[in-house]
Amino acid sequence: MAVAAPSASLPVVARTEPAEASPSLSDLFGGLSDTVAVVGAEGVLLSRIIGRTLAGQVDRAELTRSLYRMGIRSLPIVIVTALFVGGIMVIQAAPTVQRYGAQGLLGWAAGFGTLREIAPLLTALMISGRVGANNTAELGTMTVTEQVDALRAMAIDPIGYLIGPRFYGIVTTLFISTILADLLALIGASLAGRALLGVEPAVFYNGLTGGLLGVSDVLNGLIKSVVFGVAIGLSSCHYGLATEGGAPGVGRAVNSAVVVSAAGIFIIDYLISFAIP
Repeated sequence: MAVAAPSASLPVVARTEPAEASPSLSDLFGGLSDTVAVVGAEGVLLSRIIGRTLAGQVDRAELTRSLYRMGIRSLPIVIVTALFVGGIMVIQAAPTVQRYGAQGLLGWAAGFGTLREIAPLLTALMISGRVGANNTAELGTMTVTEQVDALRAMAIDPIGYLIGPRFYGIVTTLFISTILADLLALIGASLAGRALLGVEPAVFYNGLTGGLLGVSDVLNGLIKSVVFGVAIGLSSCHYGLATEGGAPGVGRAVNSAVVVSAAGIFIIDYLISFAIP
């Protein structure tokens, strides 16, 4: 008696649609709406800080502590960064200086880019990575552990007690750090010029103050430092207060604050460079 062979069933292969090569309009408009929401929230936070300042409700003791933690403890990284920035500017200018024998213009070549762009930009990025990230982590931890709510329960305004002092501490720290970075970068450039090109410091500083550089070049970098500080302070405080989700939420808040601060720094740098030639 013949036994019928079992029928083999072919596996059913599910059809999958190919992934979209580009984001949909909803994704694009969603990202745009998120950006507008963040900018609006930071604008509201800035108005609240200014309101508390005009009312004299910013805690001075907390401001002093913030200046120490943010400013004094940031000096080592600012000093190292500034000295090497000056040396790097000389290295970049060295081929042109040697080709045309323009040793007398080395001070101008190194000082122009340092004072207007490199020193305030790199100092802002250093302060953002060190001070801004730390501020976001502290505020985020206080938010998820309900310490900020506890301040409100005790009739203590978090904006005047926590946010205002930290915001002004970041702005002041970045402004003073930029001035220090300008001076140290020029010193580092003069030392590198003597070591690499044999340009005496007197020749370097004569080229720096010979009339090609003006007060406007210095003010350009200082104005940028103030606006950079506002961007870093608002981003770090906003994302710190908006933290949710426990410890993982703190990590996400710090990441968002650093990314938004860096992007804001470059955008603001472009706008100010375009508006103030």
